[in-house]
Amino acid sequence: MAEEIRSQIKDRDIGTEMRDSFMDYAMSIIVSRALPDVRDGLKPVHRRILFAMSELGMTSDKPYKKSARIVGEVIGKYHPHGDSAVYESMVRMAQDFSMRYMLVDGHGNFGSIDGDYAAAMRYTEARLSKIAMEMLRDINKETIDFAPNYDGEEHEPVVLPARFPNLLVNGVTGIAVGMATNIPPHNLGEVIDGVMALIKNPDITPLELMDYIKGPDFPTAGYILGREGIRQAYATGRGSVTMRAKVEIEENNGKARIIVHELPYQVIKARLVEKIAELVREKKIDGITDLRDESDRNGMRVVIELRRDVVPNVVLNNLYKQTSMQSNFGINMLALVNREPKVLNLKDVLYHYLQHQIEVIRRRTEFELKKAEARAHILEGLRIALDHLDEVIALIRASQTTDIAREGLISRFNLSLEQAQAILDMRLQRLTGLEREKIENEYAELMKKIAEYKAILASEQLVLDIISTELMEVRDRFADPRRTEITVGEESILDEDLIPQEEVVVTVTHSGYVKRLPITTYRSQRRGGRGVVGMDTKENDFVEHLFTTNSHHYLMFFTDKGKVYRIKAYEIPDLSRTARGTPIINLIEIEQGEKINAVIPVQNFDEEHFLFFATKSGIVKKTPLDDYSNIRKGGLIAINLREDDTLIGVKLTDGTKEIVMGTSDGMSIRFPEQDVRAMGRSATGVKGITLSENDSVIDMDVIEETNDILIVTSKGYGKRTPISEYRTQSRGGKGIKTLNVTSKNGVVVGLKVVKTDEDLMIITASGTLIRMDIAAISTMGRNTQGVRLINIKEDDEVATLTRVEKSEETEHDDEDGAEDVLDQNHDPAAEQTEGSIEEQTSQDPDTEA
Repeated sequence: MAEEIRSQIKDRDIGTEMRDSFMDYAMSIIVSRALPDVRDGLKPVHRRILFAMSELGMTSDKPYKKSARIVGEVIGKYHPHGDSAVYESMVRMAQDFSMRYMLVDGHGNFGSIDGDYAAAMRYTEARLSKIAMEMLRDINKETIDFAPNYDGEEHEPVVLPARFPNLLVNGVTGIAVGMATNIPPHNLGEVIDGVMALIKNPDITPLELMDYIKGPDFPTAGYILGREGIRQAYATGRGSVTMRAKVEIEENNGKARIIVHELPYQVIKARLVEKIAELVREKKIDGITDLRDESDRNGMRVVIELRRDVVPNVVLNNLYKQTSMQSNFGINMLALVNREPKVLNLKDVLYHYLQHQIEVIRRRTEFELKKAEARAHILEGLRIALDHLDEVIALIRASQTTDIAREGLISRFNLSLEQAQAILDMRLQRLTGLEREKIENEYAELMKKIAEYKAILASEQLVLDIISTELMEVRDRFADPRRTEITVGEESILDEDLIPQEEVVVTVTHSGYVKRLPITTYRSQRRGGRGVVGMDTKENDFVEHLFTTNSHHYLMFFTDKGKVYRIKAYEIPDLSRTARGTPIINLIEIEQGEKINAVIPVQNFDEEHFLFFATKSGIVKKTPLDDYSNIRKGGLIAINLREDDTLIGVKLTDGTKEIVMGTSDGMSIRFPEQDVRAMGRSATGVKGITLSENDSVIDMDVIEETNDILIVTSKGYGKRTPISEYRTQSRGGKGIKTLNVTSKNGVVVGLKVVKTDEDLMIITASGTLIRMDIAAISTMGRNTQGVRLINIKEDDEVATLTRVEKSEETEHDDEDGAEDVLDQNHDPAAEQTEGSIEEQTSQDPDTEA
């Protein structure tokens, strides 16, 4: 016995055995469970459910039956797996938010879009839907093959006739071993139109089919962003589409609310609401005050209440970015073709479906032909019997048994066994004249049908015509308007879409700290006020650059070394007014020892604008703006500086303006921009002003016709002088005096071209900031000392200044609750000082070098 058992043992390499066994398992999963057949678009479990319901007589015109009965039939005869797997598959086919065209008509609780589970199978009922009947139509006319079930006692269909392209119409999702399929649902009318187009033009391309099949059509509607992902999926079989919820923004008493009406496919509404609430709690989304689900039987309605001060579109873009209100559907059109998994493009899917329909029509026609020929054969026998009625009756009466009578008829009239049996089975009523006429008419009609069937089988065009006719019938009965709207636009949310477009103030300190805050943080004060605390600076640090811009504009940072760096304004952290800021080195790759000396906000880089440069030594240069459109992360050389020179200013111009430059000793020069020819990025430039010993250029600006020149000194004095007092000179001269520099008012630290409808911001080295109306600043001649603009402490001095749009904002507390430092009542001593200075206005003629 042991020897006999030992003789049956075979040696086999374990690696080979594992590989072969796993491949067998994998192919079983791929073919028998996870992937759909390209012909009917069904996986085996769905096909078995529909067939079992058909066999049980649960058609669309019959009463509902318990789901448990269906599940029992399926697992008992065709699908030997868990009942929960079968029931869940059936439930999905009955959900209007899962299937574009439901194949199961469910009665009871079959789950919801909130993620609720269906009731137990003993509580729910179901039957085939009307469109599911089209999947099974003609199944009993030998249109498809049947195969033995798992135990060989029953037979099940290998594929359903599928009288519409279900693979595309309802889509499918399946995960096999080493591969997966994910085909989105489509609009029935569009897909049938695509099949019709393929019938008319077999050489049509997948992209040309997009004229008929616009894209996926999800049962939950919503939007698809762009067509590029659709185009790629239809051309190659793989692609990705971006889905977005359908929302509207309502205004109510000055407050906005976002109403969500439709969701992306396969998004669970309850989980979405939970996610939004979580983001609000974690302060990852700001501005939402209330969230509630008002959905009912009339449709979906999720209400998101917003604060008055937020921009609804910004909150909406954040919701798109951080929640499933916008999600991607990865298309992978993998299906079984002749029991082999293949990735198919759009035309491939329709081609294989069309070939299946051709086979279905041919096999159905052959079935009908056989049936008609069989009936005609019987009728031919009956006609013979009626023609020889007396002889037939005598033969039958003379026969002892039925068999003898049958044989006698066969031999006497040359009949077949079937014909002889039909004569024997003929009822006496068929002997009447009226019945004889019916037989003749039936025979004539059958002969016409037989001729028609043979013509169909002999002509592929007639087969295609039948397919077209029957598809149009399905289309007319079941097609509905497209639900998902395909929009033209960006397919992803950029970071800047999440940032509101607003006017902001950006400050950069001497030590390289930068921050951004809304312009409304500051409110206007009267001239001579003490200002508010603009920011905390560390010891020996002060604000050097302060300017206004839009949060979506580019910021070009120019350093004293002649290099330029670029970021978007919103990339600078939005901090409190008193915060020090973020080190600029964390935002741009500035080199050690470099210092930011100019910042230019730019919206677009074009050829019509120029950057005008000025250096401490009086050198100027003009370069087209588009030369700086591609700035590397590590910066770019903006101007080639001479030894011991420093870049002090950069302005954006249109090439037709006039330039004014000012020096620390109170000199200035005005010359046309055309005096400086356009140069390349790496050029050094030409002389703009000739400087005296120990003098240096402190500022440069662009002149407008109706503007004034504003001068501010280190000790807080300043004045406005009409631009007309600065005559135009040639580039390179020594210039004319713009302010009388004394020990009392200090050296010139700022020169700006200003308008009276603007405000001025002045910030000191200690970080104190004041905002004032430029119109309130005294207008004086060039050769004067100016008036006090801001009270400066003995150990402090003016660091920088900038123009801003006039603001009507009222004063308010800062974020920490500390009160703003106000000085609405002017110091009498200060008023007296200002008066004495104004009286000292010099009437001396212009001093010109």
